[in-house]
Amino acid sequence: MNAAVPLPAQIRPPFTDEQPGGSPAEPASVLLPGHDVPLGRYTTVRRLLPHRRRRMVGAWCFVDHFGPDDVADRPGMRVPPHPHIGLQTVTWLVAGEILHRDSLGNSQSIRPGQLNVMTSGRGIAHSENSPPEHPPSMHGVQLWIALPESARHGAPDFRHHAEIPTARLGDLTVDVLVGSLAGARSPAVVHSPLLGTQLTGPEGAAGSLPLDPAYEHGVLAMSGTARVGDADLAPGSLLYLEAGRTELAVTAGPDCRLLLLGGEPFADPLVMWWNFVGRTHEDIVEAREDWAAGRRYGTVFDDPTPVLAAPPMPTTRLKARDRNGVTSG
Repeated sequence: MNAAVPLPAQIRPPFTDEQPGGSPAEPASVLLPGHDVPLGRYTTVRRLLPHRRRRMVGAWCFVDHFGPDDVADRPGMRVPPHPHIGLQTVTWLVAGEILHRDSLGNSQSIRPGQLNVMTSGRGIAHSENSPPEHPPSMHGVQLWIALPESARHGAPDFRHHAEIPTARLGDLTVDVLVGSLAGARSPAVVHSPLLGTQLTGPEGAAGSLPLDPAYEHGVLAMSGTARVGDADLAPGSLLYLEAGRTELAVTAGPDCRLLLLGGEPFADPLVMWWNFVGRTHEDIVEAREDWAAGRRYGTVFDDPTPVLAAPPMPTTRLKARDRNGVTSG
């Protein structure tokens, strides 16, 4: 999945709905509003990260929530071949079907309850499309994980996980996508200390989630409503939770489906532009030039669609920003 709008526009949504919370004795929380971004001709996503106030949660640097959409009479998702560097993509579906193809030769459908993890390393290209005969609705998330310096120049990789471990916390069901929680551990390989889980339960279901105090966390409602800590959460915003918490109380409202993300704060300042995560302006320039010249990324397997052209570089130099949005260099 690609970032359809150049990053400077993506990370500057309005702040009218921010609601800071917490006290000196309690780690702070803030409700960060998402904004809609068109993804190709047929799909609009709600972008929760990066955000001007909070660019990352751990190494999670990009959160797109799409649907639920009625695609019975529409093509569904149509994202042509495009490149990535310096990140992992994590795709999770609640409804629908997406066919992933990449330049390693993989062609893999993902369906609800399954997980796709693609590691770009030094460079990979892929496409994501609903098949011609697809389910009538589509709903899911795609997430990016920034790779640390030790992994960002490595070989690209793709893994499909047909089954994900689950656990119970009180009345809540926990699907563990990344990391571990409540004794369940995901098979997904990541390169930073991270957590990614889906929480579901009937109205009134309650549970207390054990949290690693070294992690900061973010919670978004994919559907329904919930009481999360001291906040009422509904689709449209990401609840950011500062590190230092050891537990989080959750009570489900009607049709509740939550995504809980967490991780140790990511230290490296990043340059994020288009589909690239680098460290310097020069990283991005080289990545773009290689894509335009047909170098580095290879050809997406069995996808004759014309590749997605990179937008022009901005007229000013791209600067690295840390997790709080502070520029460096």
